[in-house]
Amino acid sequence: MSEFATAGVLASGEQVELASGRLRLTIVTVGGGLRELTCDGWAVLDGYGPDEVALGAYGQALIPWPNRLADGVYEFEGNRYQLPLTEPDKHNAIHGFARWLLWQVEKREPSRAVLTLLLYPRAGYPFALHIAIEYTLSSSGVTVRTTARNVGRSALPYANGFHPYISVGTPAVDRCQLRIAAASWLPIDDQGIPTGRKHVEGSEYDFRTAREIGATRLDTGYADLIRDEDGMARVELESPDRSRMVSVWMDHSYRYVMAFSGDSLPDAARRRRALGVEPMSAAPNAFQSGEGLRTLRPGEAWSTTWGITVK
Repeated sequence: MSEFATAGVLASGEQVELASGRLRLTIVTVGGGLRELTCDGWAVLDGYGPDEVALGAYGQALIPWPNRLADGVYEFEGNRYQLPLTEPDKHNAIHGFARWLLWQVEKREPSRAVLTLLLYPRAGYPFALHIAIEYTLSSSGVTVRTTARNVGRSALPYANGFHPYISVGTPAVDRCQLRIAAASWLPIDDQGIPTGRKHVEGSEYDFRTAREIGATRLDTGYADLIRDEDGMARVELESPDRSRMVSVWMDHSYRYVMAFSGDSLPDAARRRRALGVEPMSAAPNAFQSGEGLRTLRPGEAWSTTWGITVK
């Protein structure tokens, strides 16, 4: 038993449990993310225990930026800022601050909860941001609506992302069918920073039509998302026998998505066990490139919606 458990405090904070039909969802107050989603005992998300730390960003909310920021440096409205290098081996700042902060349970119902966070100004990000994440569970899946409001006195840069690892119950994802509705992929340098944009056609990253993942190693950003008639872009993972499918869908506010097969996870037992699918409202390194970055003026709010469908 860890020192946290001995002291009566779980590493992931308070457990907020929602239920609807066959689905059970647990969200947590440390990081405000999704810790566990099950369907009749099947682990739809490769999550983590209540007294574990989400070291692979499992289910976490990535705010106020997703993915990597090269050297942790950016300029905004004429000022230069330096963020802590939270991925020191690659000299990056990664995935924002909110995933390690304590959120508050604003509302709690049997199948719906709202978690909130007031992100105070800090070194490298001297802005005040209020965030509310509304989780709604139905019999077919989860809807996640995030609303960010600038509660400070100056404009601020903002983006968000989420980091669920989806599973169809197989020991590995290799034989699963994958569809990624995106026309472009983002090549990267040694820091994991995009160096441009390429069309997926003819590349190993073309999953516009569902096909087996095989040995393809994915730690890949996608852009130019292709949307269905309902306006949503989707990433779909299906079991080899076609008995199970998990779909991550994103509204128009999410213009980018990452697919991660987990080959570099520190825990070797988790590698390629599930597929990380990361909806992102901005591209990796957006605080420098501006791709997808949102500027919120004082008092301005912006909402984004994504979700998971289980079939």
